[in-house]
Amino acid sequence: MQRRRLFTFTLSALAAATVGATLGGCGFKLRGKQNFAFETIGVTPEQGGPVAAELARYLGDLVRPVAPPAGGAPPQVIVDILQELREKIIVALNASGQVREYQLRIRLRFRLRTSTGRDLIAPAEIIQERDISFNESAALAKEAEERLIYRDMQADLVQQLLRRLAALKSLE
Repeated sequence: MQRRRLFTFTLSALAAATVGATLGGCGFKLRGKQNFAFETIGVTPEQGGPVAAELARYLGDLVRPVAPPAGGAPPQVIVDILQELREKIIVALNASGQVREYQLRIRLRFRLRTSTGRDLIAPAEIIQERDISFNESAALAKEAEERLIYRDMQADLVQQLLRRLAALKSLE
């Protein structure tokens, strides 16, 4: 019994070492914390939609008010969320004309500028799309699924936006 445990342990350790060496050898590396070319950022609209709120929550300590209190310094850069639009489009109907499939879409228009107004990233748009089947007999479940899909797309939009902000190498 003891030999069997020792053999199993040795085999497990060898497998773990092999996997670790393989992943390290292929260049695999977990994403670390993103480095930005700025130290402070403002997000407008400050009381905006869900994407603006999630972006501000993700950036945390870097976020400063766009209009600082008297004597305060403005943020180095400002992300303007110009438009956040959620769409639900019918994609397919069945033979009796009932909806079978929808396409959910979020369009996010944004720009990045300095506090003096110079554009660092010109107005751009990011779009997320997902298809969802629909069944009238499970309407409540599909409604909950739709909310989850929108939340997932929103998280993906924020991650794409953060990658674009991290790609900015300097404020010049």
